[in-house]
Amino acid sequence: MAGVRLDRVTKQFGKVTALDSFSLDIVDGEFMVFVGPSGCGKTTALRIIAGLEESSSGSVTIGDRVVDDIPAKDRDIAMVFQSYALYPHMTVYQNMAFGLRIRLLKSWWWQLTHAAEAKQRRQEIDRRVKEAAELLGIENLLQRRPRELSGGQRQRVALGRAIVREPKVFLMDEPLSNLDAKLRVQTRAELIRLHRRLGITTIYVTHDQTEAMTMGDRIAVLKDGVLQQVATPDELYQRPDNAFVATFIGSPAMNLVDTNVDRGRARLGGAEFPVPADVPGGKILLGIRPEEFRAVGPGVELRPLVDVVEPLGPTKTVVLNLEGENLMASLDADVQLVEGEPISVWVKPQSVHFFDAESGEAIRYTAGDAVAVSKEDTSGTA
Repeated sequence: MAGVRLDRVTKQFGKVTALDSFSLDIVDGEFMVFVGPSGCGKTTALRIIAGLEESSSGSVTIGDRVVDDIPAKDRDIAMVFQSYALYPHMTVYQNMAFGLRIRLLKSWWWQLTHAAEAKQRRQEIDRRVKEAAELLGIENLLQRRPRELSGGQRQRVALGRAIVREPKVFLMDEPLSNLDAKLRVQTRAELIRLHRRLGITTIYVTHDQTEAMTMGDRIAVLKDGVLQQVATPDELYQRPDNAFVATFIGSPAMNLVDTNVDRGRARLGGAEFPVPADVPGGKILLGIRPEEFRAVGPGVELRPLVDVVEPLGPTKTVVLNLEGENLMASLDADVQLVEGEPISVWVKPQSVHFFDAESGEAIRYTAGDAVAVSKEDTSGTA
């Protein structure tokens, strides 16, 4: 096992900068997720680590070795692709063993001249393949060919082919995107258990923030080739560094509203929320997560109109119209709602986020601000 370090890695394709001075330390044994919208540079970063792309500048270190000039086959990594990339004419066993056979058995002439050692290596390959198959629950599929397997089974075979190599680092490029929703959830849980058991450093690329939040020890959020924030799932959700991270992490996305600060207060639909100290008057972005709306107090009361109701079993996603501003709210299923009618909802001031209107950077409460907010009269009405 080994950690991975990216030091100011930049990748340009002509005039397009796919990755811009990307620096990140990934701890030995960590499950790191790269997440962001399409074209943000996450797959480019993965391919540079793998040695499938050459960076324009910067360096990559795996363990204690700088690997910029080392070919992909010698970096001691294993990659799992979105498309499975299985050989259709080979059995499951042969697919899983193929990379090891190339690596351990060398040429047919070497096998003839080193018969005893070649036999030991074939036995080692057999052991690794069968152990990986048992770990993934596909030991009864070893003699089948890919066309005889389901999507989930093919993905397990692709994982098995990576596991048998016993690499220092796993690289996974959206490996679950071809699976249906139910199988994706099941396979996600299997990958988490697999990582806990093997403890191998894993870098996982996805555009699905739900996958990122449920799987990653830490998450690196990218936009337009620039690293926006690296943090644990909880920290990304609770303390986003900027408006992009705030709206990308969480489903439904955080509501962001343009408003103005006057005498330390931000107004929203006739209600007022205290802002962090020393924030000058003027424009600001106010953010409220849909889950922070409550049908009962305490909190600051808002009186929007119910626009659209989407029942989701235990909850309802509701589009609220507040003086022409649409807000998404997630409320309990038993809350009585009538489309077109007003409703009272409450938001605790401590749960509101603030961002600079121009830069989008988060505006934080200090410890003193937090005390002041906790003492606010939260029974006010709109």
